[in-house]
Amino acid sequence: MESTGMLAQERELAQRGFRAIAGVDEVGRGCLFGDVVAAAVILPPDLHLPDVNDSKKLTAKQRERCYEAIIKQAVAWSVARVGPEEIDRINIRQASRLAMKLAVEALSVKPDHLLVDAETIDLDVPQLAVVHGDARCQSIAAASIVAKVTRDRLCTDEWDRMYPEYGIAIHKGYATKLHRERLLEFGPSPMHRRSFLGKLLDEQLTLF
Repeated sequence: MESTGMLAQERELAQRGFRAIAGVDEVGRGCLFGDVVAAAVILPPDLHLPDVNDSKKLTAKQRERCYEAIIKQAVAWSVARVGPEEIDRINIRQASRLAMKLAVEALSVKPDHLLVDAETIDLDVPQLAVVHGDARCQSIAAASIVAKVTRDRLCTDEWDRMYPEYGIAIHKGYATKLHRERLLEFGPSPMHRRSFLGKLLDEQLTLF
């Protein structure tokens, strides 16, 4: 979809009278380690950020530049986190939905409509689940970038220093060969999602 097409959903909603449209997305859903992080972003009507796209399609430097542009120009933005214990308790999908709900509730401006990446949020706010929304909708893409940069910074600046033996700064908690090898060598940390590990490593890993 062309960059101008990224505003199609927001423009349609604006024509229907909605003024505070929040894009919502999460990152870290498939990780073995750490929190799932969600963001909600309300951008000014008709603001076009040509470099904003699905965070997975951008380099780290591009994401950082977009992040700064987004938080500088946003009407409101917020992030929220749900940790490994809660992920294990309620499952990753529900944890992702909870993180998105908390992010919306943390916005300094109350949204009158939500655009959510392929999910629904348990809030009494009009909303639309957009499949592949981070690649089709600017406000969702903006939320995906804010969430991704936030989580990557947690990986490099906080979690890697807490647990340097796992290489979190390198793989960001995903199930890479390096990460699996370090898990076999050191066992899981308190930040690992226990419900994810048995399926991946089978009997090779002893869960403490």
